[in-house]
Amino acid sequence: MSAVIFDLDGTLIDSAPDIRAAVNAMLAELDMAPLDLPKIVSFIGNGLPRLVELVIADQGLSMEQHAHLTARVLAHYHADGSALTKPYDGVMDVLTGLRAQGIKIGLCTNKPYSATMDVLNDLNMGDMFDVIVGGDSLPERKPHPAPLQKVIADLGCADVVYVGDSEVDAATAEAAKVRFALFTQGYRKTPVDQLPHDVTFDHFDALPRLIADMLGAAAA
Repeated sequence: MSAVIFDLDGTLIDSAPDIRAAVNAMLAELDMAPLDLPKIVSFIGNGLPRLVELVIADQGLSMEQHAHLTARVLAHYHADGSALTKPYDGVMDVLTGLRAQGIKIGLCTNKPYSATMDVLNDLNMGDMFDVIVGGDSLPERKPHPAPLQKVIADLGCADVVYVGDSEVDAATAEAAKVRFALFTQGYRKTPVDQLPHDVTFDHFDALPRLIADMLGAAAA
């Protein structure tokens, strides 16, 4: 049986505006100026604790506040974490098509599990996935291979393609020795040719054929 496993932020959904809103709400509590969207995008990828760590460093705050500020960002995100978030064009058609083909679908994200489920349910995507692993589901987060390996094990599939958008995703796929499809319109900072990948795509309309070719090649 085959499976496709997706990253979330910057891959399936454009969530940076809502992440920015949550961070800026936390900064407003400290009477600090808001951060712009490109800066927030540059901080996304390694999970919320790391994002807040980068905000603290950027703003000259004390790391002693890390746990508290992380909790405040998460609270603001929970309060309204999908108001500005939307799936990338074509995502819902791809997920629906994969399910119709009997291909299992997994989600492997560094976003906290509870925040992941809130956003997925708000976007009517919660029932699209057979297995979901969040950034706090295991002691390790991507790019450690353990979260991706956990999704693969729970899906029970040996023939797997991982789809992501970032340096973290590329490193995770490489560490787990899983074929990787790189979405080039997400939150990546590094040139495409400097990231390990099997295929690239810039719109989800192109993904079904790429997946069929990759899974078909493995079967052959």
